[in-house]
Parts: sequence; C-alpha cells; structure tokens
Amino acid sequence: AGVCNLEGAKFAQECGFSRVILARETPLNEIEKIAAYIETEVFVQGALCTCFSGQCYFSSFAGGNSGNRGRCKQPCRKLYSYNRNGDTEKNYALSLSDLCVGEYIEKLINVGVVSFKIEGRMRRAEYVAAAVRYYRILLDKTEGACTALSDLKRTYNRGNYTKGLAFGQDKRFLSTAIQGHLGEKVGVVKVVNTKCFVESTFKPMQGDAFKILRDGKEVGGAIFCKNEGRGFIISSKIRLKNGDNVFVTTDNSVNKRLLASEAKGQISIQLVFEESKKALAYWNGISIESDCVLQNAQKCPLSKEEVLNSFSKTDGLPLVVDISSLVINGDIFIPKSELNGFRRKVFQVITKALTNGDRTPLEEIKLSPKTLPNSFKQNNKLAVISDNFDGIQADIAIYKWHDLLQTPPESFLYGNFEKYIYYPAFLTAEDIYQIVNYCKKYQLDGIYAENYGGMTFAKENGLKLFAGTGFNIFNEYSLSELLSFENLSYYAVSKELHEKECERLSGDKAFVLSSGDIKLMDLCYCPFGKMCKTCDQQAVYELTDENGRIFPVRRYKSANGSCRFEVFNCAALVSAGIRGMGKLLDLTLVAQKNAAISAKDNEEEQKKIYKKYTSGHFKRGIL
Repeated sequence: AGVCNLEGAKFAQECGFSRVILARETPLNEIEKIAAYIETEVFVQGALCTCFSGQCYFSSFAGGNSGNRGRCKQPCRKLYSYNRNGDTEKNYALSLSDLCVGEYIEKLINVGVVSFKIEGRMRRAEYVAAAVRYYRILLDKTEGACTALSDLKRTYNRGNYTKGLAFGQDKRFLSTAIQGHLGEKVGVVKVVNTKCFVESTFKPMQGDAFKILRDGKEVGGAIFCKNEGRGFIISSKIRLKNGDNVFVTTDNSVNKRLLASEAKGQISIQLVFEESKKALAYWNGISIESDCVLQNAQKCPLSKEEVLNSFSKTDGLPLVVDISSLVINGDIFIPKSELNGFRRKVFQVITKALTNGDRTPLEEIKLSPKTLPNSFKQNNKLAVISDNFDGIQADIAIYKWHDLLQTPPESFLYGNFEKYIYYPAFLTAEDIYQIVNYCKKYQLDGIYAENYGGMTFAKENGLKLFAGTGFNIFNEYSLSELLSFENLSYYAVSKELHEKECERLSGDKAFVLSSGDIKLMDLCYCPFGKMCKTCDQQAVYELTDENGRIFPVRRYKSANGSCRFEVFNCAALVSAGIRGMGKLLDLTLVAQKNAAISAKDNEEEQKKIYKKYTSGHFKRGIL
C-alpha cells in the first residue's frame, strides 16, 4: 500500500487497520513518527524492488505481466546502460542488493517497531531457516550471530547485502556488477601446475558450488574437486587466474545442518473407542469421529498399544502428539486400515484448524455487485501533467515540479484552469510541509496524489483530491469506496486496464491516461551511487536496455535537496481516449506540448508527434 509517512498511516487507521507494513523506502525518522501512531511492521531481510513499493509498471508495459498483480518478470534485473559521463557499458543498473538489516534491528526496536518481516516467498527452506535463526539470535542477544550470518550468506546473498534506505543509501545498495546469489567469500585462486588451488580454512564436500569474481565482476562458476593441504582444488569451464576471488554459493554441510532441526507443535488428544459407536477424538473443544462404527471383536481385540503406535505417526506433519486420555470400552474390532484412516482424519482436522485460524474460506466470501452512482454521466474535461503550461489550454493543470524549493512557473500560477500540484507516492514530512506551503501560498485547488496518504493530506488541509493512476483503481469495488471520500474531485483509473474495463468505471469524475508519457517507476535512491561531486546532474538521462530500447529517466529534487528519479516507458501512449471519461495527458517530457494537446483525439497525429508509441493495455490488457 506504500505507507511511508504519517498521512498514509492515518488513512490506514481510519480504514480500520491496526497495523501497517511500511514501504521499504521509509526513512528511520518517518518510521519513528508512524510507530508512535499505529502498530508498525518493517522488512528486515530479503529482496528489494528498485521501484517504490506498489508503483512499478515496468514488467507490465515491457511484457504485459503486471508486477502489481504478482506476475513480475523482473526486467529490473537485466542489463542496462546510462548515457552518463561518456560511459555506455552495460551493467545491472537497476538491480539492488538484498536487504539485511542485521544488528541495525536494534535501531528499529528503539523507534517502536513491533514486528519484523523476512521475505521467504520463492526462497529455499534453508534460506528461511538461516534468516529466522539469525534474527532470533539478534533479538534474544545470544551468541552465534557471526556464524548465523555466514550461514545466511551461503544460502542466498545478492550484492553482499545492504542495510536499506531506512538508514540512508549505503555503498552496497546497488548490485550493478553481480546478479543473483553471491554467497560468501572463502578464498582466492592460486594456479599451481595447472591446478586451481584455494587456500582456505573452509573444507568443502562433494556437491558444493562456487562463484568466481574478477575485478569485482562475476566471470563464472566452479565446482569442488578435492581437499588438499591448507585448502582445496576447484575446476571451472572458464580459465581461472591468480587472484580470482572465490565465493561459496552452495554449502551442503550448512544446508544439512539448517534443515536438521524442525520446530514442532505440541497437541494433546483424548481418544474414546466404544463398541457399536464411532471412535471419537477430542482436541481443543473440537470432536472428530471415525467413518466406521466399531464392531465387537471375535478375537484379538483392540489394545492401547495399537492405538498409541498408530497415533505416534504424524504423517510428516510437524507435530508432537500427547494422548492425554485413552478409553477403550469393551472388546473392540477395527481394521488397521480404518484405525490409520481415523488417525489421518484427526490430524487433518487439527492441522486445518491450526493453519487457517479464523480465516473465512475464499469460496464462502460473497461479493454483491456494485452499482456506481455516476456511471451514466460523462466527463469531457482535459487534464494535463506538465512542468510548464505556456500556451496550454486545459480544464485542469497538474504541476509536476523539478524542485520543491522553487517557485512554480507563472504559466501555471496565472493560467485559466483548475490548479493541482503533483503529490508523488513517496514523500517525507519535509516534502509534505513544503507542499502545504505551496497550496496555501499560491491558493491551489488541490493535489494530484499517487497514493492513499494523499487522501488524509487533502482532508486535513481542506484541499480537493485528484486520485491519480497510482491508486490503481481497477474495479467497481475500489471505485465505490473512493467515491465515498468527500474531498474527491476526480480520479484516474489504473494504467493497466483494457478499454472495456475502463468504460465500466466511467463517470463525471473519471479520467483515463489517454496519451503522452507513461511513468514506469519511482526511484527513491540515487542510481549512480550518490557520487554527487562528480555527477553531471542531467535533467533527463537515457537508460538503454539490451535490445536498444531507450527509457527516459527524469531527475528531480525533494525538499531537502536530495535527488529522486522517475523512469518512463520507451514509447509514448497513443489513443483517442475512452468514451465517457476525461482525458489525462502526461506531458512531463513531451517537447511539443501544444501539438500533443491538439492531437488528443487523433491517434494518427499522435504517432507523428511521438515517433515511438504504444497503445498500452487498451487493446491487450494484462496478465
């Protein structure tokens, strides 16, 4: 949900949430303010998205797979080059190191954070085991943190870890030279009589694997051959050189040790077996009965030992079973298969109760159709996003600032249109304070907001709200809730909708991004490693991928003077709009602004202006 400031937290609480999981870009001082207001959870370990949380459209527009809907193809992990300082060499320019807060977790505790999140989705079991063990040691302040961190690095480690943006961008934040699992350094190659020897205290075993780095860059992999003297021998398909750094990426001894221990839940069961009745099990107020009725035994009646032996088997479930009471009334006959079937049924019911808790099964959730009150009305207005408005005729102007400390252009301040200021998804308290000053000093009508914190901001400051495409209004349910907000003046539907899906959300407040620039990502960090003294500080950079496609990257400044960046699509959006919806034109980077406005209803004219163009998701939708 992109909660990164107090405004977002207030909105979440107003909606009924008791806890917020903060965006991973949230600075420590903002975390402290939010934690004093609402229960707060933060990420401490795992992969980092290069785009601000919940606002990435790169995978969506590059290949039709929406990252916002769980289908990201991770184009940010590919090779790119910037046209910067004459350097056009491709590297992993958008790839971030994995997050590992480590000992800094103490700082998060001190500012009031109550819960810590470890990414485990799509990670191997040994990684999850290593991560949980490492943070458990840190939280309990017991010995073994160094060993635990070593284990964690060997299970998965991209970029040798970063502390993350909560503590300011560090030197390891970007992982431009290495993509994927780096592991942990265990030694350096020394070529002796054509053999590649690694002097090390580490003693590998068969099946262990290594990654080779040369001059800080990955050059290939290697496998273990044999231990020898004070080190070991490796082999590789590439020619290894003296001084190559060796990192272990698969350490089977560590993996085996991590997976050897298994946490098990303790359950206590009461069992009753009575002739002419079904067998019964009681657990935690729940009763479970067998499928069959118990018969009288002609010979070899059921014994307690048979029951205990059966129920000692947990079918692979992480359970320790205590039979607190076992009653057998009479001489009972039950086939062994039926007894085992009863046991499986008991454990199945208990497991479901333990794992599901009070969750309502999805199939039981009934959503009644939503009728939108304004769906029959039309909106014929034009809204324009731009940094200047010279000669622009529009109904609504949305000022996209370069620097929050600079005065807006006169073309915006004195234009004959409704005036809104751009309210990005990521804002700190300093930024918000400056936007408040903007709105009061220049008597602006409202804000064009990219996330839910803008709703609180608009309400508290008596401003109109234009809910931008960042709200991801995708269906009647989300729109129905949004329309209940009294400060709402307009809304833009999601950039990922098919034209027929857009039409269902039309109305007198509705807009659709119909043409112009398509913003793909917000970068809340410096993609050049904060080398400010040598930075060329271009207003717009070119990010070129392996296929030669050029993605413009716009630089702008926040209230404290730090740089932030926006990545735009390699092709502009062209369309004649959607019936019943106002047209929203993003002209942030468009040079021929007036020509683009004149061509707003004509796709062929737009193609001539933009040269490189796309119809976005209007025709093909998303996956």
